[in-house]
Amino acid sequence: MKSIDIDQIDLQLLDALQQDASQSNQSLAERFNISAPTCLRRVRRLRVAGWIEREVAILSTERVGALLTAVIEVSLDRQDAAALDAFEERITPDDAVQQCYRVSPGPDFVLIVTVRDMPGYQALAQRLFTTDANVRNVKAFFSLKRAKFSARVPLPLSPS
Repeated sequence: MKSIDIDQIDLQLLDALQQDASQSNQSLAERFNISAPTCLRRVRRLRVAGWIEREVAILSTERVGALLTAVIEVSLDRQDAAALDAFEERITPDDAVQQCYRVSPGPDFVLIVTVRDMPGYQALAQRLFTTDANVRNVKAFFSLKRAKFSARVPLPLSPS
């Protein structure tokens, strides 16, 4: 990915796309008072430069059905780079793992997982933690209510 200089319009486009990536190129161009071809070129340039990693649809949990979300702290016995990388490589492909953070201090990892129900969580725990001899401690916190969910990243008010 190449490094690019961004300006205020780029920041505005990024912010608008974070709020709703399904906006048409034409509506974005009109909103920021630029031509449609210029808008398209700017968004493509931001993608190529890695500012936009991907675009996804955020599904309605009410429509999908009752889901169980857990925040899980995982501590390992060995924390050398190979052991940390191995754990990360083993758990990140699992569809139930939505987010994985290597953290310090405290546990080695914090995971955000979503499963259908408690039996689904038990299967996940068996699959990811119980069978791994390097997992020392797992502490799960189960969500009672989702007060906020966002993938939006705060942007600077002006380009640096």
